[in-house]
Amino acid sequence: MNAFRNQYPRLLEKELVAAGLDSVLDVGCGSSSPIRSFSKKIPLTVGADGFLPSIEKSQAQGIHQKYVQVDFRNLENYFQEKSFDAVIALDVIEHFEKPEAIALIQKLEKIAKKKVVLFTPHGFLKQGVYDQNQFQLHRCGFDVSELKKMGYRVLGVHGLKPFRGEYADIRFKPKKFWTLVSWLTQPFAQVFPKTAFQLLAIKEFPATEAGALK
Repeated sequence: MNAFRNQYPRLLEKELVAAGLDSVLDVGCGSSSPIRSFSKKIPLTVGADGFLPSIEKSQAQGIHQKYVQVDFRNLENYFQEKSFDAVIALDVIEHFEKPEAIALIQKLEKIAKKKVVLFTPHGFLKQGVYDQNQFQLHRCGFDVSELKKMGYRVLGVHGLKPFRGEYADIRFKPKKFWTLVSWLTQPFAQVFPKTAFQLLAIKEFPATEAGALK
């Protein structure tokens, strides 16, 4: 089952490492970023989060070379335009009201030199506060057509949508069986993201001159 479970990190590694990117800003890095299995293959990764305990847990694992505690609404106060090859926001945009989420995406795009990668539930997924972190509350959702209109290439992740619910937990019992079924549907969901539980969205830009981390 591990081969199926690892498909999401493999997709990320393909977009970041195989693409030969030298610097990645992980916005909303949390305590255990999905890039943890390959972050050391990237010359520079910076973890940015608004929740200090998550930064400290991530720092203890050595996932990123640098860390910054940020206010997501004012990223421009921390990072210059075109200062990272890629900016990623994995399980982040759904935690804001829709206008704030769109504004955040626009800021990510200004910081990125080559690529922005987003990961988010397919549509609105109810989720409450988790681990005493208020930033875990879900406030909006995005669908495939919205992301494509914004210029993103979209892949489906974590299998077909009906199998999972809050916190991406399997909805049916026995869980081991339905987890396997969910993973087996991943190849189909990846190609047909409108059927998927979660979405990986990628937007690429022409190469431009980089700025620097403030």
